[in-house]
Amino acid sequence: MLSALPMSRPDGRSLSDHRPVEVIAGFHRNAEGSVLYRAGGTAVLCTASIDPGVPAWMAGRGKGWITAEYQMHPRSSPARREARDGRGKAPSGRTQEIQRLVGRALRAAVDLGALGERTLAIDCDVLEADGGTRTASITGGFLALALAIAKVSRAGLVTAPVLVDQIAAISVGHVDGGLALDLDYREDSSARVDLNVVATRAGSIVEVQATAEGEALPRAELDRMVDLGLEGVASLCRLQEAVLAGAGVDLAALFAPGRFGALA
Repeated sequence: MLSALPMSRPDGRSLSDHRPVEVIAGFHRNAEGSVLYRAGGTAVLCTASIDPGVPAWMAGRGKGWITAEYQMHPRSSPARREARDGRGKAPSGRTQEIQRLVGRALRAAVDLGALGERTLAIDCDVLEADGGTRTASITGGFLALALAIAKVSRAGLVTAPVLVDQIAAISVGHVDGGLALDLDYREDSSARVDLNVVATRAGSIVEVQATAEGEALPRAELDRMVDLGLEGVASLCRLQEAVLAGAGVDLAALFAPGRFGALA
């Protein structure tokens, strides 16, 4: 981890440490793959369901599809939120943007041809929100996806290796003149810049989202933020691999030979 700024934070972390992560694999008994993913005060239930068939516009191509849905539980925040999206109102712009992000991120992990004409649906339900809900949904969503693929592979429904990469995501903020990894809500709300990094096991970038509040950010600072984010992603990838091993899944076995490389 970067060590230029050894300051601690309200929760005792250094600026270059992500929040403590706890994962319960197989939390939801009905889904092909599921985890309860907790990063600090943020908790997301991620499930992966594999259904036969694909959207009509993909039918006949011999490829599968990955889609995602994202919801905030009404008591994910200290005060009860308004009615859930879809109950008398269309999903908010934020909800649509995040679920599209989750879908894009996880499609980067999968060989859709090897999946066959199946739809893999990732549902991310935020039970408690303290910042980083989209990055937790992606990191937990990959775990649910890998568990689901392992299950259908063991059952012989999918015979070719499906995974082409391992995906995780984390936030980085420019806070009080320094860079901080994995922001909680209080840090996020006061950050000069909030950046989300979605990347692969090898350190290749899938997506970067960054916004400066009030004052523009020099390119060199953006590069430093991305570098710190990639270190965080590598740490989360190690954690994902350990969680899957604890659930009896050899992550490397879900990849084609030679595709499961060393961590960045």
